[in-house]
Amino acid sequence: MKFTERIGLTPVKTNLEKTGISIELRNSLWTVILEKIINFRSNQLPYNLKGKYGIYTELAEYYRQVWIHFLKLPIDNLIIFNGSLIGNESLNYLRNWYFNAHWGDVLNFIEFSERFHPDFANACNIFLKNEFSAYRFVNGLLVEVNSKEEIIEIENAIRNSDKFKSVKTHLETALNLLSQREKPDFRNSIKESISSVEALSKIIISDSKTTLGQALKIIEIKHKIPNSLKSAFNSLYGFTSDEGGIRHSLLENDVKIEMEEARFMLVTCSAFVNYLINKL
Repeated sequence: MKFTERIGLTPVKTNLEKTGISIELRNSLWTVILEKIINFRSNQLPYNLKGKYGIYTELAEYYRQVWIHFLKLPIDNLIIFNGSLIGNESLNYLRNWYFNAHWGDVLNFIEFSERFHPDFANACNIFLKNEFSAYRFVNGLLVEVNSKEEIIEIENAIRNSDKFKSVKTHLETALNLLSQREKPDFRNSIKESISSVEALSKIIISDSKTTLGQALKIIEIKHKIPNSLKSAFNSLYGFTSDEGGIRHSLLENDVKIEMEEARFMLVTCSAFVNYLINKL
């Protein structure tokens, strides 16, 4: 906490920012772009890509990707000669766009750039946390979260399920559906979250045709899962499977699914996947 916040001279931030980014956060994320990508990528070393127009440097290739696939500008606006980026005009254009763009487009750009540096997401997450943003990088995507613990559970579940392809696919799909800022699909995100537990349970008991409820009964005995924990998860499964639930066709009296339910299910299912894998 800053000195002025401790003495009450300036207000202390307490709410996570969901519908915007502060100028401080915008500045900080631009610094990450500069330090982790633009200043880090060489304008001399060739990128490992032989394209139609020859070999590009690491820096020129980043700008090409931004121009073509993110900004969707004509490539002749980008000044490249013999595969190297020339001058500062492209940087000035990108900087001007960035500081005048809608906050959602800024986060789209940050998410697009994540793939170009292995520590980019971690660096961004520090500033996203410090500036009370409601978003964090999780598995390469910006997702609305409430705590560091949520991020850890989701990331661990995806990492721990590497050897269980179907489980990993369900979790990554749930995360993708939840993180689509333009049109998030909460209902199907919940389906994928619960399916990750169902898939892992079937793998554990080596029966692809069983239901989650039946599988949990066997796992409870074999791996000594507390009955209260099994009952709690059966209840969550029931929420997705009852007459007006998530897995059935949409009805007029269906429960309206919001971000909170979808995030809760992803975090909870991720935690249960971690729990079951550790039990093996």
